[in-house]
Amino acid sequence: MSRPTQTAVERRKLLARLFPGGIPKLWCPLITHYDRDGALDAPRMAAHLKHLSPHVQGFLIPGSTGDGWELDDDETRRLLTIALEQIARLNLHVLIGALRTGADAADRVIGDTVNWLQSRTDIVQGGKGSLPSYVSGFTICPPRGKELSQDNMGEALASILRHGLPTALYQLPQITLNEVHPELAASLAREFPNFILFKDTSGADHVVLSGQKLENVFLVRGAEGDYVRWLKSAKGPYDGFLLSTANCFGRELHQIIDQLATRRATSARELSERLTACINEVFGIVTGCPDGNPFANANKAMDHFFAYGPRGVDAPPPRLHAGSSLPVEVMRATAEALLRHGLMPEKGYLE
Repeated sequence: MSRPTQTAVERRKLLARLFPGGIPKLWCPLITHYDRDGALDAPRMAAHLKHLSPHVQGFLIPGSTGDGWELDDDETRRLLTIALEQIARLNLHVLIGALRTGADAADRVIGDTVNWLQSRTDIVQGGKGSLPSYVSGFTICPPRGKELSQDNMGEALASILRHGLPTALYQLPQITLNEVHPELAASLAREFPNFILFKDTSGADHVVLSGQKLENVFLVRGAEGDYVRWLKSAKGPYDGFLLSTANCFGRELHQIIDQLATRRATSARELSERLTACINEVFGIVTGCPDGNPFANANKAMDHFFAYGPRGVDAPPPRLHAGSSLPVEVMRATAEALLRHGLMPEKGYLE
């Protein structure tokens, strides 16, 4: 067996400092909640995080599911103000999303956010670039562009990684219209010890299936469904999950991870199949909604019933960033799907 590279050793040490209790195997791109007037709903955000915290210890805020591509700078700052207070109180970890279509814009967001974080009073001291202990780093995507070359993509990503801040790379071709090839991902991992986590939502999983080494980079799958076969504990290629549906099924996904770790594969497969069937149905239900994206819409629809329980059919539907609300027929169909698959909670976390 070959010895780890110096970069891999430095990355392992960095991860040990960032996650002294170990890296969470389940991460959630938290939904952004809005009140009836369209303002960020701080009490609802707090209740949601508290509800998830026994099962989910890592969060991406804002992610695609949290309207990260739609929020402007002021909205993102208000969201972080609300979320980070709860993240610190609940002793959780967060990756801050810098989701912009160009590297320069993402770099600016990161710089501005670091300056803002350092102006707060809860910073752990450690020199230039210090972050609060619960902020594990930033998440970036490749710059957007279908025809963008791997060389151009690599230089754009490297320009951000050179700052030395802990950084996660998010493969999201549904938005960026491109993919980081396995060779580029491996090259970045060899050069930058602060490249700490790689998330792939493509569903193709080209990087992890390529055989390229990303030594000590924590690998998480973002595509939904068929959860059992993808984890290393089941001889799959991924260390964990970063899933939009952890907003609703944090407990169940945590159970699957635990069942696989304790060799209860049959139970894990049965639960995975039930979740997959329900989630696929709800994603189909929200197809065609004129506003929002499928990740946010499906999870807002399902979380509504985790918040209110069965009586959620009578509560006002969730509001979207665009200012509209999910259609009543979407909410009714979602309730039917949760009931059919035995996943409707008896009582909501707001009750």
